Amino acid sequence: MGLFLVTFVVRVYFIPSISMTPTLRVGDLVLVDLLAYRLHPPRPGDVAVFMPPVPSGGIAFVKRVIGVPGDRIRIADGVVYRNGIPLDEPYERSRPRYRLSIRDYDLYVNGRPLDPRLADVPPRSFWRAPDRIPPGFYLVLGDDRNRSDDSHVWGFAQLGGRYAAGPLAGRPDPGFIGRAFLICWPPTHLRILTP
Repeated sequence: MGLFLVTFVVRVYFIPSISMTPTLRVGDLVLVDLLAYRLHPPRPGDVAVFMPPVPSGGIAFVKRVIGVPGDRIRIADGVVYRNGIPLDEPYERSRPRYRLSIRDYDLYVNGRPLDPRLADVPPRSFWRAPDRIPPGFYLVLGDDRNRSDDSHVWGFAQLGGRYAAGPLAGRPDPGFIGRAFLICWPPTHLRILTP
């Protein structure tokens, strides 16, 4: 029974980087619900595990879901806005020192569009509106905003299918693996992860 649960329902992931501090620290072990995104799509605030749209040597990334399909996202003066409303982000280590906006069917960082050869920003045919996240795409950021390799660097994470753009364009995208819900090690960090 335990093997079934660990194989099909939950999985343990090791946190190798500082990108999610202070929420997750290097060396933390987290439990990941493998069924969550089979039952519903990722939700804003989720700490999600997924395969990034850039070469990672098969290593999954852990980031916070900030924007979902249909959302308007903007970062200005260190504040993240979803659909025009500033987010209350007590988990954030430091305010982002970059500007980000979704406009003209593109993802702009510091006033420049991300290069679709290097970032997963789909072509115009994928979009329903020029200033909203396209269907099947998600904007994800690390809680340590200025030291995280995330959507402001490599574009959107995808729910599955094939990568629309970037260095892995056309290759199968395993999509989101699951939602991290518990820090289980070390015991001093034990806590439930909430959005």
